[in-house]
Amino acid sequence: MKLGRGAERTTVDTPVTGRAMKDRRTKNLIPRLRTGDIALIYHQDIDRVAADALVARGVVAVVNASSSMTGRYPNLGALVITSAGIPLLDEVGTETLDSIEEGAQLTVVGDELRIGDRIVGRGVRQSREAVEARLEVARESMSGELDQFATNTLEYLRRERHLLTDRPSIPDLSTDLRRRHVLVVVRGLDFREDLLALKRIGYVSELKPVLIGVDGGADALIENGFKPDLIVGDFDSVSGDALRVGAELVVHAFPDGEAPGSRRLDRMGFDYKVMEANGTSEDVALQLAYEKGAELIVLVGSHTSMVDFFDKGREGMASTFLTRMKVAPILVDAKGVSRLYRTQVRKRDLTMLVLSALFTIAVIAFVTEPIRLVLRTLWLNLQ
Repeated sequence: MKLGRGAERTTVDTPVTGRAMKDRRTKNLIPRLRTGDIALIYHQDIDRVAADALVARGVVAVVNASSSMTGRYPNLGALVITSAGIPLLDEVGTETLDSIEEGAQLTVVGDELRIGDRIVGRGVRQSREAVEARLEVARESMSGELDQFATNTLEYLRRERHLLTDRPSIPDLSTDLRRRHVLVVVRGLDFREDLLALKRIGYVSELKPVLIGVDGGADALIENGFKPDLIVGDFDSVSGDALRVGAELVVHAFPDGEAPGSRRLDRMGFDYKVMEANGTSEDVALQLAYEKGAELIVLVGSHTSMVDFFDKGREGMASTFLTRMKVAPILVDAKGVSRLYRTQVRKRDLTMLVLSALFTIAVIAFVTEPIRLVLRTLWLNLQ
């Protein structure tokens, strides 16, 4: 893994000071962070997506109430942070982080947290070497997590077997998905690189797929110059600007009817549809595209490996596994599309090429003296 910018810029004894910013949910904290902040998180087994985002926001230290890597499975978040040269202080404790006021000038030095000259907490300072060693141990002891995941999936399949056989209740949409390509964007692993690759090869401009942003995936589309046609999710991480672009909004509701995202949209005065489903908002987007007759579903930033599944840290990931089974015949990862797709030559472009060639020939004919003489002779003979 390549070292991030600023790697090895501090030693264990180098004090690092910044504004303390905290949130119980890391994904809610990330948009509020500024360069030079110290991120206070409550995130056991931090995933690579969250770690990449923390590094990208320019934090100078990460302080975790929990363990960034318990060793249950080889999650990469702690390695991403330490490889970027950012101090990572683990297992500080919930009470300690709760006692630190947001906005306070906090200093991390060694395994201590200080405000001024006062020590307000201690933790376990992680190094890149220690994290790499734990990764190797975690890779060798992954069988327990695999057993738990398999048990959870089988139990979910027994309880929710209708997911594979029944057609879910799908809201009526203004956007027509029948026999069209559908691009589903999740703000997950490598989403920036995948979107850039699809843009570079002309996939979106040529085939004009229906663009679905899953929560923050809508902002990812807009950042790359695309306008989402649909936004699906619980609307906790999508910006107000993305909500105002005119996309259809579909709120993910749980089977008991609870739809947390509807409260925010009601406050902002937006119209929306509701779709009840177990699992994640990503599952809802895939099922929506599949049931509405999409010809092909292309996924950006989604979860593709077993570690990605574990990173989500929720039992509902079994539903994602089963949803993938259902939509598999038309499901393609964006990386595969960017490698296999080749831009087609459009008739309009071919016509313009031919006309340009004819124009060039005409110009050459009129500026070349022998050809001009022949043309004048023909004109006199015709007269």
